[in-house]
Amino acid sequence: MTELRLKEFPMGAKAMLVAIGLAMLTGCATRPSPDVLNPVHQPVHLNASLNSDDAAPSRVNVLAATNRSPDAVRGGFGRTWADNLTYEQYAFSVPPGRKDTAITYPTSRPDPERQFAVIRRKQLAKDAFVEEALRSTQSDGTVGIFVHGYNYSYQEALFRTAQIAADANIPGSPILFSWPSAAAVAGYVADRDAALSSRSDLDSLVASLSASGKVKRIILFGHSMGGFLVMETVRQLKLQHRDDVIGKLAVILAAPDIDVDVFRSQLKDIGRMPIPISLLVSKDDRALVASSFIAGERARVGRLDIDDPVIREAALKERLRVIDITSIQASDGLGHDRYASLAKFGAQLASFESGRRSSAGDVGAYVFDAAGAAVASPFRLAGRVVGSQ
Repeated sequence: MTELRLKEFPMGAKAMLVAIGLAMLTGCATRPSPDVLNPVHQPVHLNASLNSDDAAPSRVNVLAATNRSPDAVRGGFGRTWADNLTYEQYAFSVPPGRKDTAITYPTSRPDPERQFAVIRRKQLAKDAFVEEALRSTQSDGTVGIFVHGYNYSYQEALFRTAQIAADANIPGSPILFSWPSAAAVAGYVADRDAALSSRSDLDSLVASLSASGKVKRIILFGHSMGGFLVMETVRQLKLQHRDDVIGKLAVILAAPDIDVDVFRSQLKDIGRMPIPISLLVSKDDRALVASSFIAGERARVGRLDIDDPVIREAALKERLRVIDITSIQASDGLGHDRYASLAKFGAQLASFESGRRSSAGDVGAYVFDAAGAAVASPFRLAGRVVGSQ
């Protein structure tokens, strides 16, 4: 197997880690409480279809499955692990005219022109949840599942899913799988344990949806440590010989916080997938610099350098799509949340991630040209498209 590697860890990583930690701690000061999950009054114009009026708030629907324990006092979900999944259905009011991916949470007197807000919330039984997911399946039989990363609360992950759904103009109801992140900067190791403990629950959710003949494709989108959970879940399905489920999966890993050697081991166990795995990477992701430092200066997959000939060769050999999204704007100051900005290019990416079976021309290294709002364009070296044979 061709070795996947990165350039050596940059000097001054310890100082950078401290700076990143301070930046993240500053952001935690205004983090939303579970109170933002309480439904607010629904304006009449939200009965209109999504984005039917650019001057008015739009509405998006989100389904959520979580193995977090419920918070009986505040009505949300906490950091402890539950024995069973809880299923919920939400409708959101999304403010119009947004210029970036920032989420303004509702206050005691919500302003629909500026703030996201929950306008409907309902807990569902498992069968009703699956039925609702199937009802909202896209016309081509596609279901999308978003798996959040490290340091996310349930409400943060839920509102982020709503933002992505709104910007990508996704029909139906995308699904959030929320695992019990500690939602704390100091909780990195605890989060990794929580992600590992969640494999069987995500496995169960994916298998339940796949069992329906109506579902032709499941987009399993994992961000950061959520990408690690996604890969571990796919590996578990493979070891269970669930090729019927794996055959429907389109795996997309955004800024995956996965050790490069661990990823190679996962790929070895999973083998070649019918739909190639896609990696959304950027060399200047400073959150992954910190992750590498915590892990003993070991390289992370989310910082793969597609200019490296070894990476391009490995992408071909391992049947991967490695897509550089460095040109996409990030809002967190770390370059780690570019996936949220990518949502507005959903139509272009959908044409690229269209579920094609692996061929000589759809794997390799690519660059996403945000300046031209174009679909990920093949990276060219000396006139040759990387990814072609």
